Amino acid sequence: MDEDLIEYAPNIPDNVLELIFSYLKLQDLRNCALVCKSWYRFLCDENNEVWRAQCLQKVPTEAFKNDLLSVVPTYKAKLRAFFHAWNPFDCSRHVYIKPNGFTLHRNPVAQSTDGSRGKIGFKHGRHAWEVRWEGPLGTVAVVGIATKDAAIQCHGYYALLGADDQSWGWNLVDNLLLHNGDAHGIYPLLNNAPKYKVGERIRVILDCDDNTLSFEKNYEFLGVAFTDLPDKMYYPTVAAVYGNTEISMVYLGPPLDG
Repeated sequence: MDEDLIEYAPNIPDNVLELIFSYLKLQDLRNCALVCKSWYRFLCDENNEVWRAQCLQKVPTEAFKNDLLSVVPTYKAKLRAFFHAWNPFDCSRHVYIKPNGFTLHRNPVAQSTDGSRGKIGFKHGRHAWEVRWEGPLGTVAVVGIATKDAAIQCHGYYALLGADDQSWGWNLVDNLLLHNGDAHGIYPLLNNAPKYKVGERIRVILDCDDNTLSFEKNYEFLGVAFTDLPDKMYYPTVAAVYGNTEISMVYLGPPLDG
């Protein structure tokens, strides 16, 4: 960057910054945030016109046609969620990602369990994302995390997520926690725990610092589901068996519980 520009950077008016930044790529904007406090302050406003333009340019128009992104209120947060959404190149061959970029559709294929992973994995920090099942659950509907080594499709109707030592999941149908092919108890730990109803919001909370996985349902914390997770790279993952079911996932960022 030109030294004269750096010298006068703190004095550039916001409307001029907005014009300059509108021509830059995301990586350039990250670098600009390191130039001075003034530019950092400007780019910390996640709803300014720079982030709005980036968001509208990259996030599919279909994603704004319902309340899917209402859980991430700023333009930068919506942009971040899009980069964390389902990976169209890391899902079962019986699954496709809808044009909105956030919703997967499982085709009606008999005797198959099919999953999908998010685009970005996590190894450090605390992360939360929301999962919404839109359609019948069938006999298996598992939400959780997996490494890249976990299978993403198998023959038969099977609790695929949690079937090996590379995945951890909560089966919403029978409320069982699953890992390494075993059931690890009923979840949440309540007498006659209510079953998941289609459309309810599931929030997955991965704490890579404490090595735990937890869940919320309709904004109610259900407790820690798994502890002592090994130090691996984890991806948001689901597994489904019911034909034409759809599952949306929106990355939220660090959980807001402090």
